[in-house]
Amino acid sequence: MPDPIFVTDPRHAGLARDLYAVVRDLPLISPHGHVDPALLADDEPFPDPARLLIVPDHYVTRMLLSQGIPPDRLGVPRRDGGPVETDPRTIWRLLAANWHLFRGTPSRLWLEQTFRTVFGVDTPFSKDTADEVYDAIAARLAEPDFRPRALFERFRIEVLATTESPTDELPHHAKLAADGWGGRVISTFRPDDVVDLDRDDWAGNVARMGELAGEDCSSYGGYLSALRRRREAFIEAGTTSSDHGHPTARTVALEPADAARIFERGLRGEASAADAETFRGHMILEFARMSIDDGLVMQLHPGASRDHNRALFAAHGRDVGGDIPQATDYVHALAPLLDAYGMEPRLRIVLYTLDETAFSRELAPLAGGYPALFLGAPWWFLDTPDAMRRFREAVTDSAGFYNTAGFVDDTRAFCSIPVRHDVARRVDAAYLASLVVQDRLPFAEAAETIADLAYHLPKRIFRLENA
Repeated sequence: MPDPIFVTDPRHAGLARDLYAVVRDLPLISPHGHVDPALLADDEPFPDPARLLIVPDHYVTRMLLSQGIPPDRLGVPRRDGGPVETDPRTIWRLLAANWHLFRGTPSRLWLEQTFRTVFGVDTPFSKDTADEVYDAIAARLAEPDFRPRALFERFRIEVLATTESPTDELPHHAKLAADGWGGRVISTFRPDDVVDLDRDDWAGNVARMGELAGEDCSSYGGYLSALRRRREAFIEAGTTSSDHGHPTARTVALEPADAARIFERGLRGEASAADAETFRGHMILEFARMSIDDGLVMQLHPGASRDHNRALFAAHGRDVGGDIPQATDYVHALAPLLDAYGMEPRLRIVLYTLDETAFSRELAPLAGGYPALFLGAPWWFLDTPDAMRRFREAVTDSAGFYNTAGFVDDTRAFCSIPVRHDVARRVDAAYLASLVVQDRLPFAEAAETIADLAYHLPKRIFRLENA
């Protein structure tokens, strides 16, 4: 009998597999992420399965927190240095006992695929098999082939971008360069901690940046000069992009004297929340001007309500799962930036969002209308198979494929990188196969497009052609 809900074109799966085969073995371009460069600079064996795969993964720890299991029990360090669980097997067993919480989530997909494809462990993970899986992964981690640099090469990573502040002297990148190892690991210039006046450590960070740059940051002019100097140092170390994670997408065109007054209030500790928001918006235009001069690709990551879980922040600090997406306006917020530089051929802006509702309504039309603007991959809460598919469905009508910037994994979990890229390639293969089935795209063009999305576009847009 007819079953319209479940019926699909029988050609679709075969075409998707054929398209996936085109990109399955292409090198990985990882132009945005948060892997610690010390991992590859030191090339020490990974510690244990828990500290590798659970403790630093806020996707995992926040789900367990939502069910009343505090990060302390998962080994997440406390700001006050207080005691946390240190036995890796205890942490591992706690995750296994609560594995049912991750049914249907991307966290489960990433971990299970990592177990299988990276460590060769096919045993289904559960409370009953926790020790068996732990021992199998621990045994792999003791082998030379599972050290970070060996895995980097096995993963076929062509370029890996980490993320550092202008207050960072980039010692790990210098060590990698001095070692002469063939893997290309570059930094990304992330100036948020010297731009956001709301931060308690802002003034100290600005002073530290001035010391490194050899500039007097007691004035606004000296502050801008220090930023330019630090960008030059990053570029000399191989950096090709900057990254800006603001609460909103607001951009503001201030007169220099007005910006200087806000800066000076910040140094005195007198800046208001409105001052901080205005200054952040103004600095986006300043960074755009700098990018036109020095060629760094700008990445904008607005829309996160940072440290929304104040108790979690108080106990464990930033980047432990306490941030929440919020609705974000782009059309009006970006207007000052795009009015000034949206048609500038030397500027390249890659724009991300946490607000899916903006994809078809605002972001795709904007990217389809300004040469400087490209859409970044679904990010953070949206870097899931379903959201990746929705992204293509939402933006292709207005932006096509070539106003998007390919996939970024945005991960701190080094061993998840190949899994994330593989899932993105499969999602794009399935979407492109649907266009072929509908006679909207010839197979040969679909094959060319998926190779561009997986490899050529991110390499070109992030100016990584010299890899």
